[in-house]
Amino acid sequence: MNFHGVHVPLVTPFLADGEIDHAKLASHAQNLSGRGLSGLGVGGTTGEYYALSFDERLKTFDTVAAAVGGKIDLIAGINATTTTEVIRLGKAAKSAGFNSVLVAAPYYAQPTQDELLAHLQKVDDAVDLPIMLYNFPARTGTEISDAVLETMLERKNVVAMKESTGDISHLHHLMMHYSDRFTVSCGMDDQALEFFAWGGKSWFGGAGNFLPELHVEMLDTCVNKGDFTAGRALMRKLLPVLELLEQGGKFIQYVRYGCELAGLEVGLAREPLGALTEAEKESLKAVVLPLLK
Repeated sequence: MNFHGVHVPLVTPFLADGEIDHAKLASHAQNLSGRGLSGLGVGGTTGEYYALSFDERLKTFDTVAAAVGGKIDLIAGINATTTTEVIRLGKAAKSAGFNSVLVAAPYYAQPTQDELLAHLQKVDDAVDLPIMLYNFPARTGTEISDAVLETMLERKNVVAMKESTGDISHLHHLMMHYSDRFTVSCGMDDQALEFFAWGGKSWFGGAGNFLPELHVEMLDTCVNKGDFTAGRALMRKLLPVLELLEQGGKFIQYVRYGCELAGLEVGLAREPLGALTEAEKESLKAVVLPLLK
């Protein structure tokens, strides 16, 4: 796998009682699998993996694999607080039929770089699937350093990294020094144009849950056609949405409400996250509805 194209990290639909709506999760995955995307992710930040029990996470793997396995590439987010649990999740995803795994630094624990390297190596040894590393220190508390990256790139399974630091200078660094060795994937949605301008060919976009065609068109225009004049015009349409998601402090809630605007009721985020205010809903509605027409 090279992870090129647009991949969407799926939301986890919830029923009114807070339980996972597996029927809706399956139908959402089926719907997206026919809309030009390259892959779907399960168990990522957008899916609120941290708010699901271990058994719930396993069942979401099974649900999506049963719904679309073999029709589209599937990547399992397997992050957890311990190496043992990450490995258990990875093995379960592999058994379910997933093609690859997304691996971040264990959150809250804040391992040293040596500890992080040992963790990633053990996960790779045990799971043996293509790996996309996930560099998101704002959420995990730990950055994936160059030293760790250099060592992990000696392994055949490490083929990509989702770059979510939000630091443009770090994007420049990765593209200058590593882009010929692995795929650097856009993990900061409001910077997608900059990733593509620097040669990026991969985008993991949460707003693809409700605007998949625009994401695909954006990547195709910039990456495959090399038309950055048209790409900038498309980004002008998307950016007001993406800025709300990335800079509004309520990424997950905005994605969930975006799904609602697109006709997919996915329920509220699990507590402690709260609902959007009416003003916040109106702000998203104003920029999303014109794109859904």
